[in-house]
Amino acid sequence: MKNYIQKFLEYLEKERKYSNHTIKSYEDDLNQLYVFLSKHFSGVIDLNKIDNVTIRLFLGEFVESGLTKKSIARKLSSLKSFFRYLTKEKILVSNPALNIATPKVPKKLPTFLDENSIDKMMDLPDQSTIFGLRDKAILELLYSTGIRLQELISLNLNHINWKNSTIKVLGKGNKVRIVPFGSKAKEAMERYVSRREELYSKLTGSDAKNAFFLSNKGLRLYPKGVYNIVSYYIEKVSDIERKSPHIIRHTFATHLLNRGADLKAVKELLGHENLSTTQIYTHLTIDHLKKIYNQAHPKS
Repeated sequence: MKNYIQKFLEYLEKERKYSNHTIKSYEDDLNQLYVFLSKHFSGVIDLNKIDNVTIRLFLGEFVESGLTKKSIARKLSSLKSFFRYLTKEKILVSNPALNIATPKVPKKLPTFLDENSIDKMMDLPDQSTIFGLRDKAILELLYSTGIRLQELISLNLNHINWKNSTIKVLGKGNKVRIVPFGSKAKEAMERYVSRREELYSKLTGSDAKNAFFLSNKGLRLYPKGVYNIVSYYIEKVSDIERKSPHIIRHTFATHLLNRGADLKAVKELLGHENLSTTQIYTHLTIDHLKKIYNQAHPKS
């Protein structure tokens, strides 16, 4: 079974183009399953004898340990994907996890920055330095497009259409989409790219020379680097608990809907597969409308 897990993880990396963080989560979940099955089958694991009862017993251990519904739901999702892969590869006849219901997880509204905080944040980077120019370009592009962290660091120079003000984004599942960016982002990106080669070093190879965003050492910018940059600037303008690049993605979607953008258009911009994923932002816009109503209506 270990061999099948490894092949599945390689499939996620090479064909599905999942991030290292996501692949590590799958690996942890499946290794836990492997340990459980080794005990369940007394050493020799017969994949064809795994049924939904076996999987329920596996998940039941986490329920008893007090693991959250959200974490259990993620583990079940990992199992379903793994067994779906084995079914597709004709290793299993059917997916034993297919009909197991996912625990209902209460939807938590995403955190976002208000427009005033965004304006303040954009003024913070020191644009007299190449590092400040890069940081400004990162912040403006994230807010202008709503792209994910992994999509940002995967961006190459040839993915940018300066004439049409669009970028080609390689999203989840290796799906490509074209996303427009605004004039402020364009200005910040142009100023950065005019001095981008100042970041080159002896470590700068062919991949880095193709990458749009570079680290302080002249390498393709990495996830932790983007996280540190974004969280540093968010810290300066807001006291929200989470300060990740994903907060700017939430902010992008919320601000668009607050100003009347079509939900389906926002879905396409974000690269969501299902409209239901995007609809969570409508709860935020409803709260925004209620606030305006209560402030403005004489009999609110």
